[in-house]
Amino acid sequence: MKSSYLLTNLLLSTGTVLMLHQPANATLSSNLTVEVEGLSNTKGQVCFSLFSSGKGFPNSKDDAVNTQCVKVTDKLLEVTFDNLEPKTYAVAVFWDDNEDEELNRNFLGIPTEKFGFSSNPVITTGPPKFGESAILVVGKNTRISIQLRSLL
Repeated sequence: MKSSYLLTNLLLSTGTVLMLHQPANATLSSNLTVEVEGLSNTKGQVCFSLFSSGKGFPNSKDDAVNTQCVKVTDKLLEVTFDNLEPKTYAVAVFWDDNEDEELNRNFLGIPTEKFGFSSNPVITTGPPKFGESAILVVGKNTRISIQLRSLL
């Protein structure tokens, strides 16, 4: 009889011990696919930063689990982060029109390029906290959509 777990009996002199084993083909990782909405043309690239904690979120690339920039070739863009440990993450994205891999800002510090976050939190007086953008990545595939926005 096959099941998702192999139950092995181990007989010892003091009695029977049951040990639970995961099959060799068990999935221990998850994939996160992020779809970006709000692109109005195919200029530039979209840069993604994936965080597994609030440390450095959303601006520090050094504290991100993964960062990547993808050339815009269509008004619908998606990227997949593979082989993630199932847990809570947050994603920050921005549309890098001039391809300098920086979220450009004006003299007041307001972003001049479109940006977005997982869970699409309301933006009031600054970037959201990790918890406001947190998503739970479990199972084989998790898919989210991020709406780009502009403050100008």
